[in-house]
Amino acid sequence: MGKRLIQQARGKGSPTYRAPGHRYKGRVKFNPVNKTILKGIITDIIHCRGHSAPLIEIKFENNERSLMVAPEGVKIGDEIISGNNIEEAKKGYIMNLKDIPEGTMIFNIESQPGDGGKFVRASGSFAKVITKLNKFVIVQFPSKKQKKFNPNCRACIGNIAGGGRLEKPLLKAGFKFFKMKAKNKLWPKVSGGAQNAVDHPFGTSRSSRKSKARPCPRNAPPGRKVGALYAKRTGRKKRKK
Repeated sequence: MGKRLIQQARGKGSPTYRAPGHRYKGRVKFNPVNKTILKGIITDIIHCRGHSAPLIEIKFENNERSLMVAPEGVKIGDEIISGNNIEEAKKGYIMNLKDIPEGTMIFNIESQPGDGGKFVRASGSFAKVITKLNKFVIVQFPSKKQKKFNPNCRACIGNIAGGGRLEKPLLKAGFKFFKMKAKNKLWPKVSGGAQNAVDHPFGTSRSSRKSKARPCPRNAPPGRKVGALYAKRTGRKKRKK
């Protein structure tokens, strides 16, 4: 009988594959929803191993503190405003999508009003407000995909700091090792065809043909579910005459 596949072992919750969240600086999210306009001051710029972008700590006038992804070009002492019906969209302001002008660069977009921000949080990235309608706002992601949002969802104005992070080469495998270890990511990734037959259905050294992508049936046992998972169709498509 074979061993558990790597993708199965990652789901059982052992410390081997658990992210070191106790070493992160805190949860990054917007301040709680407030009907009034709140003013805050950036008190610190923080490096966190769990995030690709730098973070900023904001202290609001009601003594609330929150961690937020840092927009490009801000510094300690800058003012951040959060609330409804803000007249001007400036860098770092937290506004409702319905109040943001079309074509504005935004990031850390909420999925549902008040959840603190879920989308576009990687360093150097930004989204754009494309169209505003009565029932929803259309936003274009960095991947050029467009998504509809509730007009009351909040977002931050500007683009995220730390752009160009991927342009610097890692140069050697040791740097890649420590980079992946910081978030406890699985690395290096070994393909199924390079493994032994006891570890993976594609793994064997008995033939020169490696990892044939065999379609996997829907009711296959967990150790067999690799490759093309329950494909809707197989074979070559017939050309229409």
